[in-house]
Amino acid sequence: MKTRLRVSLPLALLLAAAPALAADTPTDPTLEARITAMGQVSSAGPGQYSPDGTQIAYISNVSGSPQAWLMPAAGGTPTQLTKGSDPVSGLRWSPEGKLAYAVSPGGGYNAQLFLSSADGKDVVPMNDGKANTFPGDFGDGLRYHFRSNARDPAATDIWVYNIGNAEAMVMIPMQGLGSLDDLVLNRGLVNRLVTRGDNNLWVDELADPTGRKTLLTPHEGTARSFGKFGADTSTVYLAHNVQRDRMVFAKVTVDAEAGASPLQTLSERDDAELEDFVLSRDKQQALLLWNVGGRSELELVDLAHGDKQELPAPPAELVSSPDFAPNGRTVLMTISGSTAPAELWQLDLATQEYTRLTFSPAAGVDLSQLVKPELRTFKAHDGLELSGWLYLPPGFKQPGPVVLSFHGGPEGQERPAFRADYQALLASGIAVFAPNIRGSSGFGKKFMSLDNHAGRFDANKDIKAAADFLLEAGIGAKGRLGIMGGSYGGYVVMVAVTEHPDLFAAGANLFGMVNFETFFAQSTPWMGAISTGEYGDPKTQRQLLRDLSPIHKLDRVKTPLLVMHGANDTNVPVVEAEQVVRDLNKRGLPIEYILFPDEGHGWRKQSNRVRSTLTVTRFFVLRLSETKGSQ
Repeated sequence: MKTRLRVSLPLALLLAAAPALAADTPTDPTLEARITAMGQVSSAGPGQYSPDGTQIAYISNVSGSPQAWLMPAAGGTPTQLTKGSDPVSGLRWSPEGKLAYAVSPGGGYNAQLFLSSADGKDVVPMNDGKANTFPGDFGDGLRYHFRSNARDPAATDIWVYNIGNAEAMVMIPMQGLGSLDDLVLNRGLVNRLVTRGDNNLWVDELADPTGRKTLLTPHEGTARSFGKFGADTSTVYLAHNVQRDRMVFAKVTVDAEAGASPLQTLSERDDAELEDFVLSRDKQQALLLWNVGGRSELELVDLAHGDKQELPAPPAELVSSPDFAPNGRTVLMTISGSTAPAELWQLDLATQEYTRLTFSPAAGVDLSQLVKPELRTFKAHDGLELSGWLYLPPGFKQPGPVVLSFHGGPEGQERPAFRADYQALLASGIAVFAPNIRGSSGFGKKFMSLDNHAGRFDANKDIKAAADFLLEAGIGAKGRLGIMGGSYGGYVVMVAVTEHPDLFAAGANLFGMVNFETFFAQSTPWMGAISTGEYGDPKTQRQLLRDLSPIHKLDRVKTPLLVMHGANDTNVPVVEAEQVVRDLNKRGLPIEYILFPDEGHGWRKQSNRVRSTLTVTRFFVLRLSETKGSQ
């Protein structure tokens, strides 16, 4: 395999003599075909019932890119509504039966919003697509709300598109980031971000000329919350962790004069965090999604009487994007898992039976033969308990080759989701260990805040603790450990190969940051603004950010690297990748660089996902081979 390069001219010249990494990769046509098929596995979801409950609109990538589809709610043949090459997201029904969605050119954030008839024939734009834009939802009547930084690059104002006069305007100017959780008549439930991991819910009186608003979640320290109006706007149901460690389900009453009542907890668990909830159309029921150590559990709450019912376990580990049918009898949801690509399922609340609605193709892949992980725990350098998902290939001889995979965020969470790259590595005889180091979500507010600012030095020590666990447990072989990660996970890779240059035999940095100075200077302004609470303030904590940046330690790198990035990435600008490639190439170190010209922050097109999966797998097969490890 030859080095793949799509770069600007100066970088291309620097790389002209770069050592090819994988020219001698052994090829197995059957295995290559299987890995390619793995990358081509399609998925479906999220979806939403039409206002009359007869149809379901949903997103599927079966055509090669996420597009909008329509199918009968009772099951049947789906119809593709959008047929472009750029990814579609944010598909939502209007109360009148129209559809809104976003198209993201090149996978970037300058999304073009469209309003379409249900048959996809009558389509009109709702914005100019010239600014970072995030799709939203319909409030009551003829209003569609969305977010955009068109007015201020460092803020995401709440805009409203009026279907009646086909005009979009700023409804709520924001100082920084925020969103509109709900909109009913002249009241908006506004989510205002303080910093990453900390926000407040407010009820804004939109018709009040003085801009009156009521705070629902006063708190000390940090807290997260999101919510929905109840049967009327005097009641708000919300998920929150105000003055507590884990997210719970609660309600609050709102009076424009008296203010907000204390938060009343309706459901809580000591062993889980509330991940999401959805209200029935009549606001009499709530379906709760609990995150229990990474797996999903469901609970139904009768809002009128307070009765709670645990629902049957879903067919796979993860549930997302639930939606009640208009009659309240069934719930649509996306279900996925380690061996189950995302599909739409329907839960009948009376019979408590799940019915699969979509059947995305997985040609050439026997899903029943894929590997499920087991949860393993280990200790950090300071005694903190950490955990990770361990995937072992069938017949794996321990100790053997293992790739450590780190999630993004850093507030993300590694969960047992379908990962084509994991399964491709497993099919090649390489184990995968995916840890949740300190700073991950899903384990409470305290755990998630442990990596803030100088706490990141301890989080970075967790990388070695994860590797040491594999070696000491006899799972991983010395000299045959690899490391990979995307976004913040890419940063973890670069920390690992600079702080521990002899520990990893190979590293794959996918769209990760390496230099906090250039990250803050060149990422989109709103991203930089919300990241100071997580990483540090470039104005007042410059030395901290410098000490945390692997760019200043690249002279230590010995590990062969694979670097991949999207040309349209504004979260982590491509300069982060280019700095690494330039420096290591000058020193003659093995490095392969792929720049996807039609992607942003991550890969959404099937052809790019396949290429990435093949490249990552070949890279680690070559670098973690037994002969390499014994040298």
